Amino acid sequence: MENLQEPWLRPVFFRRNRVYRVYTGGKLFHELLGDPPEDGYMPEEWICSSVHAVNPGHTDPLEGISLRREDGKPFPELLNEHPKEYLGERRDLGVLVKYLDSAIRLPMQAHPTRAFSREHFHSPYGKAEAWLVLAARPGACVYYGFSRQVTPEEFAAAVAESETDPDAMTRFVNRVPVEPGDVFFVSAGMIHAIGAGCLILEAQEPTDFTIQPEYWCGSYHLNSQEMYMGLSPETALGCFDFTRFGPQTVENGRKEPVTLWERDGVSAQVLIGPRDTECFSMTRYTVYGGSLTMETPASIWICAEGEGRVCSDGYEERVAKGDYFFLPAAAAGRCRVVSEKKLTLVCCAGGN
Repeated sequence: MENLQEPWLRPVFFRRNRVYRVYTGGKLFHELLGDPPEDGYMPEEWICSSVHAVNPGHTDPLEGISLRREDGKPFPELLNEHPKEYLGERRDLGVLVKYLDSAIRLPMQAHPTRAFSREHFHSPYGKAEAWLVLAARPGACVYYGFSRQVTPEEFAAAVAESETDPDAMTRFVNRVPVEPGDVFFVSAGMIHAIGAGCLILEAQEPTDFTIQPEYWCGSYHLNSQEMYMGLSPETALGCFDFTRFGPQTVENGRKEPVTLWERDGVSAQVLIGPRDTECFSMTRYTVYGGSLTMETPASIWICAEGEGRVCSDGYEERVAKGDYFFLPAAAAGRCRVVSEKKLTLVCCAGGN
């Protein structure tokens, strides 16, 4: 259906945006996105992204950046040219959303706080993140938090040992089996790693800052830049929070959905909200024979299950499992999602 409205009065759809990483995965994208059922070095899909991917040695200035579907225009250009219409009162998008499918365990890692990022990366954002498990291979797990008290000296020794012992840093981190529907919040400073077999929807602060002081990612040997992002090892290891450990750390990080309301064929659940972080939010909506007006400005919407239609005056677009779009601030309250059967959407938005 032809749409004569201004482009910021309707959702923005993007071209596919698979991103290179040094770990392998992506096979589970077959059921989600219709991609070939095979693992490779493009195990992430960056969703409505205005963030450049940090891949040492890569020089593409648009790596990680989403391109508008109809004309290939980079997303940051849309935001910069019409900030009020697309972002409303926000200074930037404030969130990065990804699909990740890991075929192997990722290196043990932590992400910087905002204070650490301001000092060392000249960025207002750190990298708190949250995971919603969408699918899992047999034996899928994540690693989350120290399993016992660990000193910085013991940790540094394990980093050195990981050069020859691939299990050196798993011995003091909680291994947590996961299944579809599990939700975790990963605060900045928390040691963690996504294990083999996880298809995850991840929302995070809009950076690609990772300190991963293991020497190996599967069969790939990490170099110093990939491990420490140009910082000295002593400075980089300051990202890790050694004060949180034990089983309670896992229980604190695991989040149970909280139902906000249910009416007229639609339900809303908070997955990540102000009780967890001020950095971003994740809300899950289920539309079953009803209509949902999308009211969150400058937000990212992901279709996790089912199919339906996104509609506004003079506009209609079919959406199905795996699809995603950006809702401009000017379109909030004007657009709705309709499903005669059942459609599950996850809305992600930046915080403070």
